[in-house]
Amino acid sequence: MLTFQYTDTELKKIMSTLTIIIDSREQRNEHILAYFDEKKVAYEVSKLDTGDYSCKIPKNEAYGITRDLYLSSAVERKNSIDELAQSTKEDRFEAELIRSQKLTHFALLVEDTYENLVTGNYRSQYDPKALLGRLKSFESKYGFSTAFIGKALTGHYILHELWYRARNELKKLG
Repeated sequence: MLTFQYTDTELKKIMSTLTIIIDSREQRNEHILAYFDEKKVAYEVSKLDTGDYSCKIPKNEAYGITRDLYLSSAVERKNSIDELAQSTKEDRFEAELIRSQKLTHFALLVEDTYENLVTGNYRSQYDPKALLGRLKSFESKYGFSTAFIGKALTGHYILHELWYRARNELKKLG
């Protein structure tokens, strides 16, 4: 079997073409788009079956990439603990977690603090201990982790979560 390995220079050039894919149903993400625009991160809007954000490496025949490479990873974003609380009550959320099992990586991002979750500093009437228990049960059952990130750093988190996963996948090709 023939194998190859990208040089650091080649890897840097390939990674500069990384394109974030944003689910077409994603809402209220202007702060994330503003971050991507500011950092000159390529993105496109398309329907994703799982998660709100994923990425691809576009076709680049000069580096042996004969078609777009789609990363088998996704980030699901909840804009608040209230949205998280509501989601955990819906069958649709667990169905998404079941679909996430087909991916190599899945992360849940909540735009709030863990402290607010634990202390019940949110509008929902969901008991903080019960909500945390539900979330931790889902994490254990479906093998994902949850990051609590403020809105100002959400775009940064999404980009770096997907960028390093894509880079490591490219390194495995060699």
